[in-house]
Amino acid sequence: MDIITLAHGSGGKATHSLIKDVFYKHFKNDILLQQKDSGILQNLNGKIAVTTDSFVVKPIFFHGGDIGKLSVCGTVNDLAVCGAKPLYITVGFIIEEGLKIDVLEKITKSMAKTAEKTEIKIVAGDTKVVEKGKADKIFINTTGIGLIEDNQIDLSINRIKEGDKVILSGTLGDHGMCIMNSRGELGLDAYIKSDCCLLNTLIRDILKISKNIKFMRDPTRGGLATTLNEIIENSNNSIVLNEGDIPIKKKVMSMCELLGFDPLYVANEGKIVVIVSDNDADIVLKIMRKNPLGKDSKIIGRVINDGNNRVYLKTEIGGTRMLNMLSGELLPRIC
Repeated sequence: MDIITLAHGSGGKATHSLIKDVFYKHFKNDILLQQKDSGILQNLNGKIAVTTDSFVVKPIFFHGGDIGKLSVCGTVNDLAVCGAKPLYITVGFIIEEGLKIDVLEKITKSMAKTAEKTEIKIVAGDTKVVEKGKADKIFINTTGIGLIEDNQIDLSINRIKEGDKVILSGTLGDHGMCIMNSRGELGLDAYIKSDCCLLNTLIRDILKISKNIKFMRDPTRGGLATTLNEIIENSNNSIVLNEGDIPIKKKVMSMCELLGFDPLYVANEGKIVVIVSDNDADIVLKIMRKNPLGKDSKIIGRVINDGNNRVYLKTEIGGTRMLNMLSGELLPRIC
């Protein structure tokens, strides 16, 4: 049988066949293949970073990625922006009855390939199958474990102070507009590729060069504007952005204008925002631009201390606009 049935989630023969023929086939490693109820990890010396996330993106395949790649990249990036080396990941699948097994295998292969690139091991997993109509093809939950090996890495919102610079690693809105276009509901003939990617090597490079990186975050749901609001929410600081310095692809901007979206609030899956001291900003920017994932990096703003914890946008026509945190859902099922 070439489709998922409720029997594949029953824990019986069909479940074991699925685990053996799909998951072990692609995820195999020394820890997973011990086939214990828990993955037994080696001793970890250092600070441990743990993150968890769920992925419900629609459609599950899109230009530049799929739900499997997205789930691994998202987890790796959440570990990396905390200064952690990604080591282990667990995976939980919720699958709708009727999904073709070759589709599941395609997603599984994509996850394995992405994990291999960053040497993170998939060490535990779970599969549940729900009746047709009770889910939308497949949902994936991941939990990542990473190790902060360098005790000198100190990424904290509390270290941010007046004069620090804000660096963005590339163009905004690529993922969100790619997903919107991939749904095919708009009838637009535009090719927009998601920026979904692993950011750990880019982050590793800049952490090597500077101990004055204060904080990092990947601007996923809610986009750049919401991310910056989260960063300065509980401080006396504000951030001033220069609209003319914020990189946005022409196609993405055109689509945003057509749909009435502000690209500063559109989701990204392959960008980082770096808050760094004024003294180290230029060298960090230089290193980021040497990496293909950061070639379009720019200093887009600075931190000021006005006691208001606001994000301001200096517009290209000379005005100032306040950017609040996103209210409501701009685009559902984006990641």
